[in-house]
Order: sequence, then C-alpha cells, then structure tokens
Amino acid sequence: MTTNTSIHEVVREHYAERIKNNASCCGPDSCCSTDSSLYPTDLLATLPEGESTVSYGCGDPITLASLQPGQTVLDLGSGAGLDCFFAGKKVGETGKVIGVDMTPEMIERARSSANRLNIQNVEFRQGYLEDLPVESNTVDVIISNCVINLSPDKSQVFSEAFRVLKPGGKLAVSDIVTDGPLPDSIKQSLSSWAGCVAGAVDAKDYLGMMEAVGFTHVSVTPVFFDKETVDSAIYDLGDAIELKTISRDDVYKSVYSAKITAYKAE
Repeated sequence: MTTNTSIHEVVREHYAERIKNNASCCGPDSCCSTDSSLYPTDLLATLPEGESTVSYGCGDPITLASLQPGQTVLDLGSGAGLDCFFAGKKVGETGKVIGVDMTPEMIERARSSANRLNIQNVEFRQGYLEDLPVESNTVDVIISNCVINLSPDKSQVFSEAFRVLKPGGKLAVSDIVTDGPLPDSIKQSLSSWAGCVAGAVDAKDYLGMMEAVGFTHVSVTPVFFDKETVDSAIYDLGDAIELKTISRDDVYKSVYSAKITAYKAE
C-alpha cells in the first residue's frame, strides 16, 4: 500500500540516482523530455554557456509565466536548476529566483552550477512542496515543471503555493494530468509514481483543487504526450497488462501534458 512517506521516499531516491549518474530523469521510465525541444530557441540562447540543456520537465513554464524584470519567482521542484537559470535571466539583476526541491543531491547540483556560472540572483532551498520554506505573500510568480503530479498531497501543495504568492500573483506550471481516472493498480504502483504517471489526476480535479484554496482564472490547456515516455512505468504492472485488465492504449490516451495557469486575487 502506498503512503505519503513511501511516495516521497521513492521519488526522492529515483531522482537522486538520476543526478548521481548524470542522467536525465527521463529515459524509458519517466515522464519528461531528454532534449531541449521543450523550449523555444530564443530562450535556450539565454542559458549560460556550459550549462546542460537536458530538461527534467514536460513543458515550458518559463514562456507560460511571461516573467518580467524585478519579479520574485519560485520554482516548485527545481531539480538541477535549469528553469531557475532561465527565470534568473528573465527577471534580471533586480529580480530573484528561489528553487525548492526535496532531493539533497538535486540541491547540491543546482547550487554547484549556480556557483560555477556565477549566477547571483538564484538560490536553492531544500524542502517539501507541501511545506514550503518560503515566507507568505513574498512571491510574484510560481513556476513548476512536471513536479506537482509527484506530490501525494496536491491540495496542500496548492494551499502552500497560494500562501506564498503575493496578492495578484500568478502560478504557471507544466504538469501531467489525465482525462478520466487511472486504474487503481497504476495508482498503487510506486514506480509509476516516480515515472510521473500514478500521481497524475484528472484535469477537472486538478482545477478544482486550485479553486478550492482560492485560485481564480484557472486554466488547464492540453499540450502533448508521447506514449513512449510512460512505457516502463506501465509495463511494470505486468500481470494486469497481460491479463487485459488494463489496456495500454487506454492509459496512453488518458495521460497528457498540460499548460496550467492561475492567479491569486488582488
């Protein structure tokens, strides 16, 4: 049986192993992209020389966020720091970017990269998205890239996001959602949690959780999904697939990436 603690542990170990092996989170058993195709060319051009363009996400929250100079930005599940470095360029010297991640190895890699690249307006803090190490009403924009689906308590994540946003603040994330519920056997698969599949919820429920904590003008827009990115997590179900109690095609059709925006009222 999965629990919040066991899910956190499996996800943390999964991504710690990836970063220690200099691998992306992607490959055959995860949800995200192994290349830089998620981002437009002009955004990639802002990346400091020498920094990897391997993405740990499923979309481009930077463009979605429409960041402006001087803003304070928070990245939920910042990983090795790629989106934070993009955001740092957008907000400039007068702005600030905070990356929060629960995996020590990710925080270490991100801080090392920031020091190596002499990036002064980005900092990284270790913590859970359900209990953000950020003061209330201090953030202009929250971004996140294929991470909220990994949380076992998304309502609490949205509650914390709402707390730290300033009035009028914006949430702009790329994440994995579903069109309809997933089979219980997938929801109970820890490997599927780490692969960004089991934790994905119906887009209507995702929207409802945000509205319940106070977000307004919530929008969930489908983008794309490549079925190969969830192959391993689904194949892990083994007997259920072979016994035809779960259809691969049904799962593939129901899981997709989305652009999600919402606001905290003035």
